[in-house]
Amino acid sequence: MRTRRGFCYPQTQPLSNMCSEFTNTHKRQKIMLSEKPTGEEDSDFFDSLPDDLVLSVLTKLISTATSPSDFISVLITCKRLNGLSLNSSVLSKASNKTLSVKAKNWSDSAQRFLKRCADAGNIEACYTLGMIRFYCLQNRGSGASLMAKAAMKSHAPSLYSLAVIQFNGSGGTKNDKDLRAGVALCARAAFLGHIDGLRELGHCLQDGYGVKQNVIEGRRFLVQANARELAAVLSNGNTKQPLLTWSINPFPNQPPLLRVTTGSGCPLLSDFGCNIPVQEAHPANQFMSEWFSIRGGFPGQGMRLCSNTGCGRPETRKHEFRRCSVCGAVNYCSRACQALDWKFRHKAECAPVERWLDEEGEHVPGENDGGVNVDEVVVLDR
Repeated sequence: MRTRRGFCYPQTQPLSNMCSEFTNTHKRQKIMLSEKPTGEEDSDFFDSLPDDLVLSVLTKLISTATSPSDFISVLITCKRLNGLSLNSSVLSKASNKTLSVKAKNWSDSAQRFLKRCADAGNIEACYTLGMIRFYCLQNRGSGASLMAKAAMKSHAPSLYSLAVIQFNGSGGTKNDKDLRAGVALCARAAFLGHIDGLRELGHCLQDGYGVKQNVIEGRRFLVQANARELAAVLSNGNTKQPLLTWSINPFPNQPPLLRVTTGSGCPLLSDFGCNIPVQEAHPANQFMSEWFSIRGGFPGQGMRLCSNTGCGRPETRKHEFRRCSVCGAVNYCSRACQALDWKFRHKAECAPVERWLDEEGEHVPGENDGGVNVDEVVVLDR
């Protein structure tokens, strides 16, 4: 078959020339590979990624991790990831879930990791390590200093914990209490929306404890604490079953009330006719509860833990915490913990007695300016 020829048509190479050119190119590639220095491994795409991109990915991972293992698995992957993961810009963004070390796994390496995160400017690490050192390791000065470092950066849990220390004079004597400082710290935590801070400040105002008594204003703070607690539960997004349902109202002339359908609820909103589940405790409080549970449930001879199960704070001296003035069987580090435990558990167990004795046989009638009067808490149910 004849074809056209001319300058307007491209001139194609013969097939033999194309095959020879391909063969020569393949040989050149083989020579280049054979000339590669001995011991040098083939590079992959990960090695070509810039450090700032890898740091951005690691920062996102450590800020959203749900357990320490999510981050530790990255540390042991390779040498490059291990080095970049311990960068201060990454450690400063670690979430409280990433820092939630179990008490049974506590070691020097775990403490060094928390300390490294704290030095990087991570306020959650400052608070967690501060609580562990102050209450568990009994290193009061270092623990309080770490919590103060986080409090200066407006970390609400640190502000509230320092307020509890001031109210109780923790780590010192009874004369070391500073009620006014405790109220000021509580007010700062309440301003940042901390639920326990709001509740504690409300009780202080109602009782005139460290501040001029103002029942109406105290009641307003308690209502805010209840509302914020409900909002926190609703924001969890758990749609497996309805949280609040309508229930039969015992008062026919009033609108129907709301009631929680779950069995493990904490009726802190009984003022409004509904209950809410108990919130998950902070990893620092979980650590303290596990720490003293492993050691028999007592921080020392004659000292006890706060009876609120989600707290975990221990006494630093005998009779530091306030006892229930009705039964004397429970003690609390704060009025907020007392209100929580009363609604959730103690209300059904409290049985009044004429008087009770401490371990040495000394009569302790409510134990001080902080003796907890259960009648004051019952008011919250009305």
